[in-house]
Amino acid sequence: MMTLTQIQAFYYAATLGSFTSAASYLGMTQPTVSEQVRRIETEYGITLFVRAGRRLVPTTAGRTLIPWAKRMLDGELGADAALRALVTGESGTVSFGILRNASYYGLSDLASDFGRSHPNVRLRLVGQNSFEVADAVRSGELEAGLLCLPVPVHDLDSTLLMQQEIVWASSRPERCERPMSVERIPDEPLILYDAHHGWNDPSRRQLAQRAQLRGVTLEPQIEVESVDSAVQLVASGLGETMLPRAVAEAPNFPANVHITPFDHPIFDTFALVTRHDWEMSPITRELATIAVTRLISAASRNDQILVKLPFTPR
Repeated sequence: MMTLTQIQAFYYAATLGSFTSAASYLGMTQPTVSEQVRRIETEYGITLFVRAGRRLVPTTAGRTLIPWAKRMLDGELGADAALRALVTGESGTVSFGILRNASYYGLSDLASDFGRSHPNVRLRLVGQNSFEVADAVRSGELEAGLLCLPVPVHDLDSTLLMQQEIVWASSRPERCERPMSVERIPDEPLILYDAHHGWNDPSRRQLAQRAQLRGVTLEPQIEVESVDSAVQLVASGLGETMLPRAVAEAPNFPANVHITPFDHPIFDTFALVTRHDWEMSPITRELATIAVTRLISAASRNDQILVKLPFTPR
């Protein structure tokens, strides 16, 4: 098989008309270029050039090889350009998982801001439940992602970022006069969000484990997909729910919804995950850095930061 160096030597000798010119263009010596072409001729038992004065003239075999050589070199140059563009952020594709309730964690403008600074990069920001983010990173569908623990990540590389308390929400102020215990939850209709994943959701999983330890059965009266829908139902007096403190501290949180901590605190633990022994591409690393920085910057005084800024992903 011909090597790329042999193809380069042949092509530039053919297009520039001499081994000397090809050597100068490629940064080689003239004997090296001549030897590379000779090896092709020996391998295939053909002659690629005849001399017409000082100029090389391709034979029939040489003229046949020229367009194929050009395709090979164009492909090599295209591959080089594509990889360099990916490294410099000029093009490529970034697939990254973000928190489902991104707007509460300083991530609502991540796509627009990144898109403006990297207009030629294809961006896939997938806002899923943390359980699905872990699976998508594991399968390679996503290069990296932000998620909440606990979900199964034993076979992924994870960097812990921040802990945020989960609180209880009710439209009845007397229900929030003291910390909520699992035993008191069934006294009012239970509303839970993330209906699709049910008890696989990280927050719901922690609540279920707490209830099981205390021998309490929790049956939601209403299940919806979004935390915003759950909050509106609570505001309407249809039941109570748990939610991240970031949601309760949002400017548009209903004034008639009251919150209280759990008697034994429950936390969302945020993490950045990648596949095990996988190195992120430079452009994905840049996006991950921005996302983590925004997440930490949006933290409240009640949140526990587990990573130092400035943050650089592995």
